[in-house]
Amino acid sequence: MAKKAIIAGASGLIGSSLLDILLHEPGFDEVLILVRKEIPVKNKKLKQLVIDFDRLNDYASEITGDAVFSCLGTTMKKTPDLSVYRKIDHDYPLQLAQIAKQNGMGQYHMVSSLGANVKASNFYLKTKGQIEEDLKQLALRTLCIYQPAFLTGDRKENRLAEKFLIPLMKVLNPLLVGNLKKYRSIPAKTVALAMYKQSLKKQEGTFIYPSDKIIELS
Repeated sequence: MAKKAIIAGASGLIGSSLLDILLHEPGFDEVLILVRKEIPVKNKKLKQLVIDFDRLNDYASEITGDAVFSCLGTTMKKTPDLSVYRKIDHDYPLQLAQIAKQNGMGQYHMVSSLGANVKASNFYLKTKGQIEEDLKQLALRTLCIYQPAFLTGDRKENRLAEKFLIPLMKVLNPLLVGNLKKYRSIPAKTVALAMYKQSLKKQEGTFIYPSDKIIELS
């Protein structure tokens, strides 16, 4: 039977890598991406659906298939309004999961963050912790949550801090061993590959993969 995957956040660092994998590997026959505007990618397996994420329910009939991959996320620089930030990092992924469950989709994969915790003082980590907990309450058939550490890869936007952090992490990574291994930087492509490989498995339940485990899965 033909298999269909859906990606939200296909233009981001992890999402774009995942899209490339899904289009060129044999695991899925159709890939639907939910986008605010079309991206310049052409492939016979690809369908782009331009949507307003504030009206996700309007597109519920299109959100069908076998696996959903939520790679949605933003930054304080791009989204300084905390209410909008929370919508992107929490509300949209949760609503997407609710629709997917209603439509009988079997798998939901979401990119979170290492250190996600509902009790965190950091807004980003607290929001990630809240979406993780809310997704668990949905009792999805298969829920996979990926918690990468500092991501590396070719970003479209220029982030000044990363110019310093990337070379610093190259020095620190070999020093992070044992329980500290999960704090090593991780390529976005590695996360995407782990997500793809897990989507090919027949498993049920909730699975949480911290950064070091993601590397083992990829």
